[in-house]
Amino acid sequence: MKLLEKIQLGSLALKNRMVMSAMTRSRADQNGIVGDLTVQYYTQRVSAGLIFTEAIRISEEATGSPLTPGIYTSDQIGAWKKVTQSVHDHGGLIIAQLWHTGRVGHSIDRNGKLPLAPSALPIQGMQHFTSQGIKDYETPLEITIDEIRQTIKDYGQAAKNAIEAGFDGVELHAANGYLPSQFLAESANQRTDEYGGSIPNKARFVLEVMQELISAVGGDRVGIKISPFHPYGNMILDNPAASYTYLVEQLNKLNFAYVELMKRSPFFPSPAHYPADDEIELFGSMIQQTVIANAGYDKASGEAELEKGVAKLISFGTLFLANPDLPERFKSDAPLNEPDRATMFGGGAAGYVDYPFLL
Repeated sequence: MKLLEKIQLGSLALKNRMVMSAMTRSRADQNGIVGDLTVQYYTQRVSAGLIFTEAIRISEEATGSPLTPGIYTSDQIGAWKKVTQSVHDHGGLIIAQLWHTGRVGHSIDRNGKLPLAPSALPIQGMQHFTSQGIKDYETPLEITIDEIRQTIKDYGQAAKNAIEAGFDGVELHAANGYLPSQFLAESANQRTDEYGGSIPNKARFVLEVMQELISAVGGDRVGIKISPFHPYGNMILDNPAASYTYLVEQLNKLNFAYVELMKRSPFFPSPAHYPADDEIELFGSMIQQTVIANAGYDKASGEAELEKGVAKLISFGTLFLANPDLPERFKSDAPLNEPDRATMFGGGAAGYVDYPFLL
């Protein structure tokens, strides 16, 4: 089974090709500090060849949702050290996914401050989970050039903080409608300066952040997650194929480890003008770095994807959430635990660290 074969990813030697994808679990405290349950949660899943953490806020300004972790204070860094130490002690590898939510946030959880975004365009057709319940999205403030430059620096500092905390690398979260992907989409970016207008201008922010991360911690410790045809967060591009083809071509010029390529979700249908192409086949074949295929895979479809030869690893989300020993279950064709969707976001141990292992 290819899923269980060893592979080298940058400087990391992985024991299998099964990656635990990033999943927001909302178990941090109000100061963005993770606790002992989070140590247990990630340690339980060290049978993955590689673990991606839940998205981690790079700064106070990056805050979008309540009870999500950060990596910009000494207390936050210290708390993550306990996670990485335990994961390593149990034979695992773990990468920090770096997160700025942009307009996917609410002033309720931002000390009354409106979120920043490429343009003052609110998310349409969705609502946001806040500490005071579900709310309509607010119109964000347009981020200034100086704030863009500071945000890029914040990414670099967060990457350095992640390495200090013991992580094996960092991943830029440039998918799912958060700040980096907002710059790429006309539904969020109507700027007329060097960060808007043309496809190269709209891609500039993502590329500059990647250059900052590579400079901060070295390319063998850096990856990026993209979701070209996934419209979550009201991400509507005029020409997504052209935009992401350009982005991939420019990423190919940089020296870093991998691209995690997320397929569109059947729960969020793409706009009618989007191409029907399979993202792994279309973009994966262009990517010169190692490709990790993401979204909706099970054992059979993951194995079939690896057999095609474009993707070298598969990242699994809810299957790892509900099955901490997922590689062993795949190996022995054991039945899988079903995820409890009521406990995915927020709460305590229930639905977090109490999923049963195989006996």
